[in-house]
Amino acid sequence: MTRILITGASGQVGSSLAAHPWPAGWQVNATDRSALDICAAAAVDRFIADTRPDIVVNTAAYTAVDLAEQNPELACQVNRDGPANLARACDRVGAALIHLSTDYVFAGTTDKPCTESVRPAPQTAYGASKLAGEQAVAQLLERHVILRLSWVFSEYGNNFLKTMLRLAGERSRLTVVDDQHGCPTYAGHAAAAIARIAGRLQKNPHWGTFHYCDGPATTWFGFAREIVAAARQSHNIKTTEITPVTTAEFPTPAPRPRYSVLDCSKIDVAYGIQPQPWVEGIATSLRALSAAG
Repeated sequence: MTRILITGASGQVGSSLAAHPWPAGWQVNATDRSALDICAAAAVDRFIADTRPDIVVNTAAYTAVDLAEQNPELACQVNRDGPANLARACDRVGAALIHLSTDYVFAGTTDKPCTESVRPAPQTAYGASKLAGEQAVAQLLERHVILRLSWVFSEYGNNFLKTMLRLAGERSRLTVVDDQHGCPTYAGHAAAAIARIAGRLQKNPHWGTFHYCDGPATTWFGFAREIVAAARQSHNIKTTEITPVTTAEFPTPAPRPRYSVLDCSKIDVAYGIQPQPWVEGIATSLRALSAAG
């Protein structure tokens, strides 16, 4: 029997992992912050010592990119200290750790997809806190996989897809940034990739840092246009026009990467995982939201 512990199970990827069809004989323990606060080192030690997981998947994170500029220490408590606590506890019981990170660790100023060998240069407090978490995990635990994701969306939680659905149901015209490039990633596809990695860790592991995102690359404007078009058949959509704008016309407290497309070649070679079409993730999300009412 393989024992899996999921932290942050109320978030998008955590919820998708909890709903994922794991193999028979796998015991999955999905916890949210009320059951396991990764910032509480002693509690993490006790929980992992008591439950003895074979693999911990850390999806818990502080993801409020703009608020992190005002609360950088809070972001570091969750995104740096929390993963460090998990890594130490995993080391004590011989567990492996799959830790999720982000495209925000990169500067986002180039025009080429980022490989794992590109030097991180975060431009935000959020990105810096996530990079610090990566570094802590790598320093404290040999048996680790750091998985960077980008532009995560799903039927769960708060995300760009759900924001666009809400706005499209309220407004006839939307304006969306069209000069930031990246790859939307459906949380269910990320969960499937994580499950595949987990299935290999005890037999043929490849440790280190990997990238996963869906494809192809687009902009927020391109993503929004596909969401609204797909939603017309199942949702009450008022929007008749979507206008592209520049980042300068839509300022935010924390700067966004201009180009943060992730190169997924390494994870394909190591684990046979290839990018899935994000348009399929839109369709799956819309079906789930319609079914939920």
